[in-house]
Amino acid sequence: MSSKGRFGMTTPATVGGKIFLIFYGLIGCASTILFFNLFLERLITVIAYIMKSCHQRQLQRQGALPQESLKNPGRCEVDSLAGWKPSVYYVMLILCVASLLISCCASAMYTSIEGWSYFDSLYFCFVAFSTIGFGDLVSSQNAQYESQGLYRFANFMFILMGVCCIYSLFNVISILIKQSVNWILRKMEGGCCLQCQRRLLRSRRNVIMPGNVQNQCNISIDTDRVMDSDTDGRRLSGEMISMKDFLATNKVSLAILQKQLSETANGCPPQASGPSQDNEFSDGVGAFAIMNNRLAETSGDR
Repeated sequence: MSSKGRFGMTTPATVGGKIFLIFYGLIGCASTILFFNLFLERLITVIAYIMKSCHQRQLQRQGALPQESLKNPGRCEVDSLAGWKPSVYYVMLILCVASLLISCCASAMYTSIEGWSYFDSLYFCFVAFSTIGFGDLVSSQNAQYESQGLYRFANFMFILMGVCCIYSLFNVISILIKQSVNWILRKMEGGCCLQCQRRLLRSRRNVIMPGNVQNQCNISIDTDRVMDSDTDGRRLSGEMISMKDFLATNKVSLAILQKQLSETANGCPPQASGPSQDNEFSDGVGAFAIMNNRLAETSGDR
């Protein structure tokens, strides 16, 4: 059914083994993603609780909490920090430090037991923790080790904790990439809309319509009036659809799909959606929803 080795060196050799791998992979991969998401949720919850406690103590030292907190500290502190969320950047820094600490400890173990250089051990840690798994370096492949059982258990624990931390770090980085891309798109959208308005204004002022000369004055006056209304987001008469309306329509459609998937996954009944609910569609689905619900949004800081 299988051959030797790991990291791409273990492959099914029979038809039955390949069929079993397909069905086992469907259940196993889905369960692994569920485990990583649950770990991510618990980890972010713990980090958010610790950072909120530190922020609360800092406010107490500075005297920023209301005076009523002296009489009823629990109630007032909860009210004053009800909407507070930790920054994505601080969470990313904590995850970077945790991943680096686990990698350094694991690399020291691999250097002493496997005989690799420290840089090769760090390289193996990143390849293994990120589930890339090239197979050029593989641990626990020798026939005999000193304290073989203990080494394999430590290897398993390091890889498990490293994969969980790197998975969480990748999700935080993906949120920062998403926010950066959205910021670039908003800048491009604003520049493109301004250029289109200027071009359309110049083109309409040069239009010559059949009729008397009075029509030209009416055209220029109407054009200025229409251009003023276009700045409010309405498309011009004669246009098929403006770029702003097109982007807004796609954003609402994608947001509705995300909201429906999230409600289906959480077992919540679907709710009626409309244009007035655009601000409710920023949570995302899966790991994006976990991170967005527990971390502060930083895209508005740009």
